Amino acid sequence: MQESMRTRLMRWGFNLFPVYRRTGGKVTFISDEFRHIHIKIPLNWKTRNYVGTMFGGSMYGATDPIYMIMFMKILGPKYVVWDKAGKIRYKTPGRSTLRGNFSVEDAEIELIRRELEMKEKLDRVYNVSLIDENGVECAMIEKTLHFSKKK
Repeated sequence: MQESMRTRLMRWGFNLFPVYRRTGGKVTFISDEFRHIHIKIPLNWKTRNYVGTMFGGSMYGATDPIYMIMFMKILGPKYVVWDKAGKIRYKTPGRSTLRGNFSVEDAEIELIRRELEMKEKLDRVYNVSLIDENGVECAMIEKTLHFSKKK
């Protein structure tokens, strides 16, 4: 699992893009085939809430576009991928830098392609945990993605 020059440039662009940058999150790794993306959200003045812990909006905002972009890159231009729904469950307050690791397995990609040969559209649910520096899960984000083939 390595970064290529292409994914390194995309990571830099992602982190400079104003909308993503304002979440306080940072993409730290994109694998060459876009199957793995890692993010971190440092606890600082941009991400701290009123009581001094991680702001939930930063947690959700930093994770929001990742799965959609991964699948757009993996499936290619013949497919439509949209975020359909999202949910966040807070487990414990974030009191340090949080990290999230997004992964897409080969079997999942094949399942989507196979299903879309038989169906017009498909919705799938994906989860990512945000883990603090002590290995404690602070939040679980659930994303529902919509898939279809371009006509």
